[in-house]
Amino acid sequence: MSVRLHADWRAERSTSRIGRTPVLPIRLRVGGRWREVMLKLEQFNPGGSIKDRTAYALIEDLELRGRLRPGATVVESTSGNLGVALAYVCREYGYGFVAVVDPLVSEVNIETMRELGAVVERVQRSDVHGNYLAARRERVREIATGDPGCVWTDQYGNRANPRAHREQTGPEILRQAGPGLAAVLVAVSTGGTLAGIADYLRPAAPGCRIVAVDVRGSAALGGPRGPRRLVGIGASRRSAFVRPEHYDTAVHVSDAEAIAACRLLRRCTGIGIGGSSGAVLAAAARVLRADDRLERVVCVCPDGADRYESTVYNRLWLAKENIDPGDAPFEDAACA
Repeated sequence: MSVRLHADWRAERSTSRIGRTPVLPIRLRVGGRWREVMLKLEQFNPGGSIKDRTAYALIEDLELRGRLRPGATVVESTSGNLGVALAYVCREYGYGFVAVVDPLVSEVNIETMRELGAVVERVQRSDVHGNYLAARRERVREIATGDPGCVWTDQYGNRANPRAHREQTGPEILRQAGPGLAAVLVAVSTGGTLAGIADYLRPAAPGCRIVAVDVRGSAALGGPRGPRRLVGIGASRRSAFVRPEHYDTAVHVSDAEAIAACRLLRRCTGIGIGGSSGAVLAAAARVLRADDRLERVVCVCPDGADRYESTVYNRLWLAKENIDPGDAPFEDAACA
């Protein structure tokens, strides 16, 4: 009885720390006109990204299904944010955590995971396009099958991933945006965020346009695989969660466009966002340019700038990767 009461208290405490992230209205100058958009800033979750929601949902799902026992170790493949989120959750819940990463994961994220008690393993083998997802997942399977005390959360296949966004993120967006929500733009990687938000908004706000945002070179929405440098958006495999009815439009953004959007937004407003958020903002500018009557647009911004100072906001890294951000897809930005 005492164990059950402790578990209930723990779950309540954890749930109270995530979600309810702020929506910040800003203005973008697109095609010479100022247009308002709303940024849902997921960097205000305790672990610094939207993946906090996913991490809590995955762990609680495994607990409810009896898959996690005291002293168990969780293992997962991550490009950064989910690893930080799972390290935070596992430390709080008393589980070990092994994060399988690759050379593209920033040292900031790796050190944060380690500080939170995670064991970090890095794979080195990429596919022909320089993507590491297959190698990461293979290593996760090896760890999980080789140790009966290890449990794989499987962010790419566990239905708790989209459920977290159907039950939390979607309702928050509609409540914060108010009546007349016209469009929501969501970055795609596992596809859980997009699928969950869409599952909620389709019946709750049938007039809302849902825009899936991906990067060129990603196969998350079924496109051809190719090289890409941004982390936290895109995948080298098709999403198991996203179906055609989950979105009205798909916008594919280049790494350079996303980075240019990040840098111009911070230069003009002081607001720092991560690379996937820059892709969403770049896509929003395209959507606004194509429809001059569109209002009440929400951009779901997965994380902030703090984990990208050595990449997206670093001129030396951009030169090394031969990325020229060029002009952003909007001309100016300002706080509303």
